[in-house]
Amino acid sequence: MDTRLKPALARGGDTTREPKPGRVSDSPFRELDHAKQAFIARVTAGFSPAALTLAFADWFIHMIAAPGKRLELASLAASNAARLIVEATEAPACEPPPSHAPTLQSDDRFFSPAWQIEPFRFWKQAFLLTEQWWSAATHEVPGTTRHHEDVVSFVARQWLDILAPANFILSNPEVLLHTLATCGANLVQGACNAIEDAERIAARNPPVGAETFRAGVDVATTPGSVVFRNHLIELIQYQPTTATVAAEPILIVPAWIMKYYILDLSPHNSLIRYLVDAGHTVFCISWRNVEEKDRNLGLDDYRESGVMAALDSVSSIMPDRKIHATGYCLGGTILAIAAAAMANDHDDRLASVTLLAAQTDFTEPGELQLFIDDSQVYFLESMMWDRGYLGANQMASSFRLLQSSDLIWSRVVHDYLLGTRSPMTDLMAWNADTTRMPYRMHSEYLRKLFLDNDLASARYEVDGRPIALSNLRMPLFVVGTERDHIAPWRSVYKIHYLSDTDVTFVLASGGHNAGIVSEPGHAHREFRMKRTPATDMNVGPQEWVAAAERFDGSWWPAWHGWLLAHSSDVHVAPPPTGAPGFSALGDAPGTYIFQK
Repeated sequence: MDTRLKPALARGGDTTREPKPGRVSDSPFRELDHAKQAFIARVTAGFSPAALTLAFADWFIHMIAAPGKRLELASLAASNAARLIVEATEAPACEPPPSHAPTLQSDDRFFSPAWQIEPFRFWKQAFLLTEQWWSAATHEVPGTTRHHEDVVSFVARQWLDILAPANFILSNPEVLLHTLATCGANLVQGACNAIEDAERIAARNPPVGAETFRAGVDVATTPGSVVFRNHLIELIQYQPTTATVAAEPILIVPAWIMKYYILDLSPHNSLIRYLVDAGHTVFCISWRNVEEKDRNLGLDDYRESGVMAALDSVSSIMPDRKIHATGYCLGGTILAIAAAAMANDHDDRLASVTLLAAQTDFTEPGELQLFIDDSQVYFLESMMWDRGYLGANQMASSFRLLQSSDLIWSRVVHDYLLGTRSPMTDLMAWNADTTRMPYRMHSEYLRKLFLDNDLASARYEVDGRPIALSNLRMPLFVVGTERDHIAPWRSVYKIHYLSDTDVTFVLASGGHNAGIVSEPGHAHREFRMKRTPATDMNVGPQEWVAAAERFDGSWWPAWHGWLLAHSSDVHVAPPPTGAPGFSALGDAPGTYIFQK
């Protein structure tokens, strides 16, 4: 047996730890509080009534105490009412609003020319002006906590999205015209669609069409073998397709919020297949879908039994080779933690670190901060305490609410009122293949990273010692995406301020997922890229945008070139599959990917 694999085997042992002394759930009195909160959560769909009450109380009290703000809102209401009267009496039907009117933000729900027909144009304008008024009413209230303003604005937006004229048959001209054209067949089909979706949700089955994208058959098809397995991960080594490969392998650490194969979708848009075909030896972690018995797995387990166990295995298969480590989303965050801890131990196995849509500073975490404050985190902890994990449906619901007009109500109109189905894509099918997160890990993630920002503040401890990202010395390649509402690119960009090394930053078009799955040949893709040496002065994100060079197409080839530039000049024969003395544990995509 190769002794280099012993650390990986040690890390791959029993990863189910007992709770640390002093944790809240250790006290039977505190368990009563958890039980009560968990019961309330079943009624409130996971939202803390205390957090919402505090937000609205803060907003209301300061609104009452601000006569100037109230007069401003009254003036805006009068102006909007006057505008509606003018447009209703003077603007001819089917024409755009008067040129002297203030421009309203565009809304895809009202894109169709049919919305220019009266009275639908009037209803549309009334709704958009109401949205505008409520946005003004819930922001810039003197003295109100910004987080509370955001929460109140979010709740107001949810109610307005429900009441939008596009959501109702009689007030949506597209639906009315389609109903007349089909003699109501669209409504019958829409009702059938709604019943089918409800049955699938009740049975916990994937959405319609997802079954056409089967893991190992239609997606996650890049050939490879499972070369290591423990309680938390399977490590996949992919088969080479070139006669020689770069000497330094790539280890990919995906997020465990979802299944790993977003990076190995269909053959044409698989990042893993692209890297293999470009002459790289690629390893990828496939995370286990946790159960109730895994409730005590923490962030340190994901670092030790995940990242470090995988690194040890790669080192056993390709000894004396440095490794290009790549982390996506939460996988990038845990990789950054692991890399900083390795710096403490003078472990220099990493040739480079690539972070894809991964945050290391959580002071501006985007719209997810709506669900993150002390009250809401305690509420989530109680939910997870009851079940041992955060259910995948709970997280998916939160993500949908962040973009409810696009992800909920537009679908209601399209699928149930117009009676049509959008074709399923591999990315949509992957998005429905959800996973769970253990109680302890998610609690530590929310408290240590989101609430306390320990990693960025050099307070995060590994093995009793604080770690600092400023100790990283390997070059960094960091990707943010323009429309990312989970890891906003300005938040991802903050790695510049935390590290003291060479950073190449890429700002790609698209969102959190589509901006990363951006294969060559994909239409309408572009990116900006700029290298900031360790000796250069850092600049703000807007200055960076102004200075960065813009490129058309996919950022994947640029990353491939960067990896080669930070690798040795020689190419070598592909390494054997697995470590010496160990046989492969099965073919890719492994077994953990199929866990429900």
